[in-house]
Amino acid sequence: MPLKADLDSIDWKILRELQDDGRMTNVELSKRVGISAPPCLRRVKRLEDAGIIRGYRALLNSKSLGFDVVAFCLIGLHHQSEVELKAFSDRTRNWPMVRRAWMVSGESDFLLHCVASDLGTFQSFVIEELTSTPNVDTVRTALTIRQIKDEGLVAIDDPA
Repeated sequence: MPLKADLDSIDWKILRELQDDGRMTNVELSKRVGISAPPCLRRVKRLEDAGIIRGYRALLNSKSLGFDVVAFCLIGLHHQSEVELKAFSDRTRNWPMVRRAWMVSGESDFLLHCVASDLGTFQSFVIEELTSTPNVDTVRTALTIRQIKDEGLVAIDDPA
């Protein structure tokens, strides 16, 4: 599969290291990837400017903050016109419980990743918000039991 970006092995090392620990200093990053700090900083800036690095976040432990329910919702719309797809997409941005959302192919039109404090709060969201949203035809939910893997979003092999 052709890459959409022109990256060398050092760039790939930088991406892997930052995906594992986005808080490390540039000096630490430069040591880990085997180059000095100034060119490392320039490379990171270039990766940011190119949109390859979109930003940095703190990964929060939802359970320790009282958010015990993680669920996925598969949403099917009555009509899939561009206007209707955009309207639903825009609506998802205003639901704090929806942490990530994808437009998908197949039997459903959207996949929503939801995090709630408790089952009642999630159920209220599904019944009062999702099912009553204009153009929504079907809502299927899947409550998670236990997370078994939590890795960075892109699998980056060790560059040769």
